[in-house]
Amino acid sequence: MWLYNCPVAYHPVNLALRFALELVGLYALGYWGWVQHTGPVRYLLALGLPLAAAFVWGTFRAIEPVAPQKIPVVVPGIYRLALEIVYFGVAIWALIAARSYIPGAFFGLAVVLHHRLSLDRISLLLKKG
Repeated sequence: MWLYNCPVAYHPVNLALRFALELVGLYALGYWGWVQHTGPVRYLLALGLPLAAAFVWGTFRAIEPVAPQKIPVVVPGIYRLALEIVYFGVAIWALIAARSYIPGAFFGLAVVLHHRLSLDRISLLLKKG
C-alpha cells in the first residue's frame, strides 16, 4: 500500500495535522486582533490579519510532490521554510500576547511535533534553494 511507502512528511495524517495547524494559525491571528482592540479596529484586525496571512501563505509556494501544479509565485524552498517559521512563530506569539498561554503552548508544541515529523520535507526544501 502506498501509505506505507510515502515519506512521513507527506503521509495523509501529517498533512491533515499541517492543515489543522494552518487553520489554528489563522484563528490565532484573528483572535489576537479581536482581543487587543475595540471598536471598528477590532473587526478590521480580526478579519484582515487572517485574510492577509492566508493570501501570503497561498501565494508564495515551493514546488513539492503534493503541491498543486498551479502555484501563483514559486519561491525557493528556503524562503518557503522561512515563511512557515515566521507564520507559525507569529501565530504562537499572537496566542501568548492574547493571554491564551496554555493554548499557545500546546499550539507551539504541535508545530514543533509537526516539523519534527517533517524532517524529510524540510531537507527537501533546503536542497531546493
